[in-house]
Amino acid sequence: MRIDWWTLALQTVNVLILIWILARFFFRPVADIVAKRQSEANSLLSEAASTRNAADEARAAADKMRTDIRAEQDRLIAEARTAAQSEKQQVLAQASEDIAKLRGEMEATIARDREAAERAVIARATELAVQIAQRLLGRFPPALSLAVFLDGLCQELRALPSEARESFMTATADQPVEVATVALLSNEQVEQVRRGLKEAFDADIPLTFRVEPDLIAGIELHSRGMIVRNSWRADLDRIREELNRVNDLKES
Repeated sequence: MRIDWWTLALQTVNVLILIWILARFFFRPVADIVAKRQSEANSLLSEAASTRNAADEARAAADKMRTDIRAEQDRLIAEARTAAQSEKQQVLAQASEDIAKLRGEMEATIARDREAAERAVIARATELAVQIAQRLLGRFPPALSLAVFLDGLCQELRALPSEARESFMTATADQPVEVATVALLSNEQVEQVRRGLKEAFDADIPLTFRVEPDLIAGIELHSRGMIVRNSWRADLDRIREELNRVNDLKES
């Protein structure tokens, strides 16, 4: 057998050039985008933590005010004891009534302020997350954006237990699996999705496509009894749930 060394050398150079092109124009930009998304998410969580700290400080000030009210209660009771015996019961009853009313009003105010602060934290965090998501989305080429989210969705589908996969595998032409995307897909993108899902399920399943702008970015799969999400809306929902969980832990 005779080896053509020139041909082998040229093929080697072609392979090296192809590897260099992929590393420079595909893998590295995707890695940079993912890293930047993680950094901005961390910044968002840090800002949310700062806002929660401000709410804690406000709660501490309210607790001090409640302590001052209790001190005022003791002072009123002490003064009542020096009053005439005939007026003692009346003064104590009136003082207790006023203090109870004032305490109730202050506690109600504190509860309202704390609730408003927590809602403001969640609303601000969600607003910032949406802004970050929109900025990041603007940097994604549409074809690359779909490919990245479709790849993540297919990975989740492969990791599903058999019962969950069965929910998609049993879809029929009358009740197909719904594919939700932010914008209307081109014919080429539709075929890209079909190929990806066929590989993930190792079978053809009936699909129908619909537009859902609230996803912000990404793709979701809906069957009769199962939803698999890989979208920024799902990420924001998870952030909101985490903030609510943290607030619930602080209250308990």
